[in-house]
Amino acid sequence: MSSIDHKKQIRIGAVLSYVQMAVGIFVGIIYTPVMIRMLGQSEYGLYNTAASTISMLSILSLGFGSGYLRYYAKYKAKGDTDAIYRLNGMFMTIFTVVGIIALILGLFLTFNLRLVFDKGLTNDEYEVARVLMLLLTINLSLSFPMSVFGTIIAANERFIFHKLMHMGKTVLTPLLTVPLLIAGHKSIAVVAVTVFIAILVDMANMYYVFFVLKDKFYFKNFEKGLFSSLFVYTSFIMINTIVKQVNWNIDKVLLGRFKGAAVVAIYAVASSLHVYYENFSTSVSSVFRTRVHMIVNTTELDSQEQREKLTSLFIKVGRVQFMVLGLIATGLIFFGYQFITEIWAGKGYEDSYYVTLLLILPATIALIQNVGVDIQRALNRHKFRSIAYLIMSGVNLLLTIYLCQLYGAIGAAFGTAVSVFAVDGVMLNIYYHKHCNVDIIKFWKSIARTSIGLVPPVILGIVFNNIINSKSIPLFLTEIAVYTAVYAVSIWFLSLENGEKQFIKNKVSKVIGKRQAEKV
Repeated sequence: MSSIDHKKQIRIGAVLSYVQMAVGIFVGIIYTPVMIRMLGQSEYGLYNTAASTISMLSILSLGFGSGYLRYYAKYKAKGDTDAIYRLNGMFMTIFTVVGIIALILGLFLTFNLRLVFDKGLTNDEYEVARVLMLLLTINLSLSFPMSVFGTIIAANERFIFHKLMHMGKTVLTPLLTVPLLIAGHKSIAVVAVTVFIAILVDMANMYYVFFVLKDKFYFKNFEKGLFSSLFVYTSFIMINTIVKQVNWNIDKVLLGRFKGAAVVAIYAVASSLHVYYENFSTSVSSVFRTRVHMIVNTTELDSQEQREKLTSLFIKVGRVQFMVLGLIATGLIFFGYQFITEIWAGKGYEDSYYVTLLLILPATIALIQNVGVDIQRALNRHKFRSIAYLIMSGVNLLLTIYLCQLYGAIGAAFGTAVSVFAVDGVMLNIYYHKHCNVDIIKFWKSIARTSIGLVPPVILGIVFNNIINSKSIPLFLTEIAVYTAVYAVSIWFLSLENGEKQFIKNKVSKVIGKRQAEKV
């Protein structure tokens, strides 16, 4: 792939990341209310409970996917193609074994549901949950070996195809599911469609790797000691995976056990909004994942030069993420309650608003710094984060077990909020600065300057909430449009630096120039 093609992949990949994100959010906003109303609160909660339970088995990946990127970058820098092919074969072997283990464990949980849910579900719900978990188990077990192809595509920085596949999956799922829901089918049909589409995407990825990238898989002569060094490297990433499952999925499992499926639905609505929120951040930073590894593995850079490049990338991506997430976070604070209860989920989901804020506000710190996760892994200094997360996930688990029984979904979310802020907001920032060659003080100074642009729209939001307080949906949507426009103008004049403004102007000029040329 030439340097021009590489730059084009990065540029178009970043654009497609936002297009994919916008499509995903648009589809979710339309599709989720349809699911909620067609399934009902109880079965929607049941669907999420089963999905969260099986999702817990994703910890079996052991973090090997991130390990692939590290060793791929290493071999790519050396130009050792055979080593990359052996790496492909080793990862396919590992994930095939993992998929078999996931299948066995998933089947065990499927036919022993009361070990997980105790008396949290009704007899009818147990029967539906059993079928859901069986389908989800099959899907998860297949996803492990098939994920190798997606990882290879991402490592080769073929972001255009990679993003288009995700976008197609996002659009195709509701197109096939909604007619089935309208016809009277329930959650089992939803999961069956999800499995079918996942298989289609996996087949497309496989074809791309074999026939476009022309990659190969060598299943012999693995590099001596590679698996052991890989396991040591990924063992702490595995801890991160466990922590992520505890923080974002165990809440729904515990709520299903102690409070029932209807309360899970309340939490699930907020969790969906949190996922959309998170995607705004990770869709951009994921494009720079391989670049981080390249910076770290470039031997020509001394420590100070590496620090400058890593800090520059950290700030560059973080500022963009902060400006995007700032609009969403403040918008949810001012308009989220009415949106959730009157437009999206409907009555009975009032607590989802408070759960949403508890999930997204503490998570914002980590989301504007998620390039730092790849920096830690590239430097092989991710052990501290893993240990810190493991300890705090234990605290989160204990808090959630206690609080969810007293305060339901809000109590479960509070436990998560405390643990996320303690680790991401305090501990990791200190660690980035001292051990990851990133000037975190410079980063927060840049964010502080950027945050000035939030002041005018926040004042406007307060005015809307306390003076206008619209009850009309058209007027409510107008308020959101005005708020967004004021936010954009304020960010342009108060937050963006001259270089960033010039970059945007140049891009707009190019687009206008191309359109005028096409007309001629």
